[in-house]
Amino acid sequence: MKKIQADKTELVVKKRDVFGKKLKALRADGKLPGNIYGKDFESTAVSLDSHDFSKIFKKVGETQVLYVDLDKKEIPVMVGNVQIHPVTGHFLHVDFKKVDLKKKIEAQVPVNIVGEPEAVHQHIGELHTLIDTLTIEALPSDMPQEIEIDVTGLKEVDDQITVSDLKKSGDFAFMDEPDTVIVKIAEHKEESIEPEVPAEAAEGEASAEGEAPADEEKVEEVSTENEKEETK
Repeated sequence: MKKIQADKTELVVKKRDVFGKKLKALRADGKLPGNIYGKDFESTAVSLDSHDFSKIFKKVGETQVLYVDLDKKEIPVMVGNVQIHPVTGHFLHVDFKKVDLKKKIEAQVPVNIVGEPEAVHQHIGELHTLIDTLTIEALPSDMPQEIEIDVTGLKEVDDQITVSDLKKSGDFAFMDEPDTVIVKIAEHKEESIEPEVPAEAAEGEASAEGEAPADEEKVEEVSTENEKEETK
């Protein structure tokens, strides 16, 4: 990985001719298999340094443009699908989508909640985040890395922030419906705790409402038999 401008990062990749079961050995050697695809671009299998990708992915995520150096040719791309091992958390495969820097694209940009709502501080209610990403349209180079939302001003139950409340800090557009609720103050949830009923009391209640307990049935049977004997 190398920086080629202050805000431009390049990732060196190489064409890959290893597939299938042989990828295990490739990963063991510290390499990550990947693929570059896009409009008017022939899909190309590549490999890259896994450690370099890990560092750059933390910086650009799936919303920022980076440049892959393939055979000394710079290709503007964005990270697409990333496959991660469910147990180890290691990267298994990555797709890079070639982008046209002159055409607008849409991307899911994460929401970053900052501040503590006054309603939470005063124990009036609790903050609920209803969506954690927003659909943004922009040129690839103008795509924000995140959308910061300050919730300090939420003071009462039902106070909320919608897409229409957001102020843009760059050359991009919100594509979600203006009335889409992002965060909201809700009442505290009170957990109802049912009192425990002693086992003996529970048995007594059951016998009163339902059939008599077995012991009572036996007593009734014995008393009936005694009555018959006395009659004789």
